[in-house]
Amino acid sequence: MKIYTRTGDAGGTSLFAGGRVPKHHARVEAYGTIDELNSVLGVARAAEPSRQVDAWLEKAQHQLFHLGADLATPLDAKADWITRVSKADVEWLERSIDQMSEALAPLSNFILPGGTTAAAQLQLARAVCRRAERLIVALAESQDISEQALPYINRLSDWLFTLARYENMIANEPESKWSLR
Repeated sequence: MKIYTRTGDAGGTSLFAGGRVPKHHARVEAYGTIDELNSVLGVARAAEPSRQVDAWLEKAQHQLFHLGADLATPLDAKADWITRVSKADVEWLERSIDQMSEALAPLSNFILPGGTTAAAQLQLARAVCRRAERLIVALAESQDISEQALPYINRLSDWLFTLARYENMIANEPESKWSLR
């Protein structure tokens, strides 16, 4: 199988289950940013986080592939082979956040992104995740998307923030607090 097809040379791309759209289409922007987010998670994993954080990140990467395929497939497409992001995926994120929050000190003020290399990469991932969320919201204003896509991406950014704090805690890396001056 060749990696290049030449079918996108004129600026269009194929959606899953058929149909073509311009490469700047809101759907492509949304799932393209999910791909970027997944790559940032790969960089965070390459920074050698703790074993537990790495395992959770791998699971999240699989879920992001599902979300990308979900966004690349219009709801009316005949594509029973697509695994769409689910309520169970959202609930897993919530349980993980709750588990990590029990171990973390309560937040009393804003913190600056940073700490270990892995934690800093997770904060970058959180920022990319928020951009993906904005793009998915824009897509949802013009097209139907799966009902769990927005709850998932919203929860994922909270999870990434909490995960960065958790990674710093495991590494005994203090959080830098934001000051007004």
